[in-house]
Amino acid sequence: MKITLNGEPRDIAATTLADLLVECGLNGRVATAVNEVFVPAAARETHAMKDGDRIEVLGAMQGG
Repeated sequence: MKITLNGEPRDIAATTLADLLVECGLNGRVATAVNEVFVPAAARETHAMKDGDRIEVLGAMQGG
């Protein structure tokens, strides 16, 4: 299926948001949104991916 991940088009095999994170190697503590709606970590296993979804994945950064 075709999605957009952080502004970049991608073809994926994942069927859930949790599977997508694994497939794309996005490990650790991240925040996720699908089609501009926040998806909490507890809901990622059941959040079904759909063709055309726009996913944003953000991770915390240290620095100063």
